[in-house]
Amino acid sequence: MSALADRVDRASGGSRERAARVGLRIVQAGPVLILAVVALAMSLLSPFFLTERNLTNLGFQTSIVAVLALGQLLVILTRGIDLSVGAVVALSGVLGVMAGDSGPVVVLAMALTGALVGAVNGLVLVKGRVMNPFIVTLGTLSIVRGAALVVSDAQTVTGLPPLVLTLGTGLAGPIPVPALLVAVLAVLAWILLARTQWGRWIYAVGGQPDAARRVGIPVDRVLISVYVLCGLAAGIAGLLVAGRTDAGAPTAGQLLELDAITAVIIGGASFFGGRGSVGNVVAGALIIGVIRNGLNLLDVTPFWQSIAVGTLVIASLELDVLRGYLEQRLRAAQTRSAEA
Repeated sequence: MSALADRVDRASGGSRERAARVGLRIVQAGPVLILAVVALAMSLLSPFFLTERNLTNLGFQTSIVAVLALGQLLVILTRGIDLSVGAVVALSGVLGVMAGDSGPVVVLAMALTGALVGAVNGLVLVKGRVMNPFIVTLGTLSIVRGAALVVSDAQTVTGLPPLVLTLGTGLAGPIPVPALLVAVLAVLAWILLARTQWGRWIYAVGGQPDAARRVGIPVDRVLISVYVLCGLAAGIAGLLVAGRTDAGAPTAGQLLELDAITAVIIGGASFFGGRGSVGNVVAGALIIGVIRNGLNLLDVTPFWQSIAVGTLVIASLELDVLRGYLEQRLRAAQTRSAEA
C-alpha cells in the first residue's frame, strides 16, 4: 500500500512539474504571443493594417524605440536605468548637423556623442560611487537637454548628408533601412549577451552583484561598458531621428526614454536585473509600435494610446510575478523529485 502511495505521489509531482514547466514556457514567450494577438486584432479591425505601405511606416516608426530599447536592456540587466537617452537623441542630432557635410564624419559624431554621455553616466556611478542610476541619469538628462539648446541656440538646425538621410528614410525594396539596422544591432546584441563571457558577466552582475565581485568578475568595468553601449544606441537613434527629418532639433527625443524602458519591461526583462532577452525586447518595441499604429488607423485619440500602453506595462509586470511563482514551483517540484 505504501509503495502504491509513493508511486501516486511521484506521478502527481511529475504532473505538477510538467504543468509548471509548460506554464513557464508560455509566460516566457509572453511578449511574442502578445505581439501576435495585438497584430491579429489590428488586422481584423482595420483593412489598412496589413498593407505594404502601412507595414513600411510601422518599420520606420518602431525602429527608433527598438534601437533605444536594445541599449536600455543592457543597463536594466545590471539593475540600472538610463533616463538620459531621449536627451542624447536631441544632442547627437544637433551636433551631427554641425559636424559638416561628410556622411561618415556625421555618423561618427552622432555615435561618439552618445557613447561619451554613456561613459559619463557610467563613470559617475562607478568612480563617483553614486550608485543611484535613476538620480544620476535624471541629472544627465537635464544637462544634455540643456546642452542641445545652448549649442543650437534653441533653434532647429537643418542640412544632413545623403548617407544620414538614407539611414533614416531609405528603403531596401519594401523594407525600411532603419528596420534592417535594428536587425543587425539585435543580432550583435544577442551574440554579445549569449555567446561571450562579457554577456555572462552582465547577467551575473545583475543577478547577484555581491557574488559577482567575490568570484572576480570586473563589476565596475561591466557597469561602465553597458552605459557606454546604451549611450551609443541613443546616438544611433538620434541618427535615425535626424535622418527622417533632415534636421537636428534640440527638443527631439522627448519621452523616448519612457518608450524604451516600456519596451524592455513589456519584453519581459526585470528591474531586479539578471533577466531579459534581445528577441523579447524587440517584440516589446513592436508591440508598442503596433498598438500606436493600429489605434491611429482606427482614429483613436493619443490619450487612449497612452492608456493602452500603460495597461500593457502593468500586465507585463504581473506576468513577471507569475513567472517568478512558476519558477519557484518548478524548482520545488524538481527538488521533491530528486529527493524521491
